[in-house]
Amino acid sequence: MGCQYEASKRFANGAQQSDDLTMLGVHYHRQDEALALEDGISLTNDVKQVPELNQFVKSVADRLNLGSSISSQLMLAVEEAVVNVMSYAYPLGTQGDIAVEAKATKQWLKFIITDQGKAFDPTMNNKADITLSAEDRPIGGLGILLVQQLMDTINYERIDGKNVLTLKKNLQSDNNNNN
Repeated sequence: MGCQYEASKRFANGAQQSDDLTMLGVHYHRQDEALALEDGISLTNDVKQVPELNQFVKSVADRLNLGSSISSQLMLAVEEAVVNVMSYAYPLGTQGDIAVEAKATKQWLKFIITDQGKAFDPTMNNKADITLSAEDRPIGGLGILLVQQLMDTINYERIDGKNVLTLKKNLQSDNNNNN
């Protein structure tokens, strides 16, 4: 920290300090973990392609030697997220593209779902109130709640006119090693 303080004094070039001085230091540790798997599938917004999506996710889980329980959880989470895109991202009657990428290291498995549909951040949706009866509960929110429970992290970004939803599963957690 002494070096940074001296650098700030040199930067001030003798000017009298007129306000508080705040310093923030950030040290980034890059994880150079090699990818164990990288694959993808292209779909359109047609729910008839869900079996193809599930086969892709199962293939990823099989290649990573994940147990059947984790494989089922991954299929359910990815299917829920992709079916929402298929159903709501594009105007009715319009064909749209959806890309699903899988990237895995020894520790993490990521599914990156990308579409060019209307902007929508499912992580900002109101949480479903599961304490209410089905009749009293407003429609919506249960799907993302399910995905949040099955995956370790979910992140949404709007990049270059595209929705990018990233679902991450920690492959090293104790919960996953017992399946």
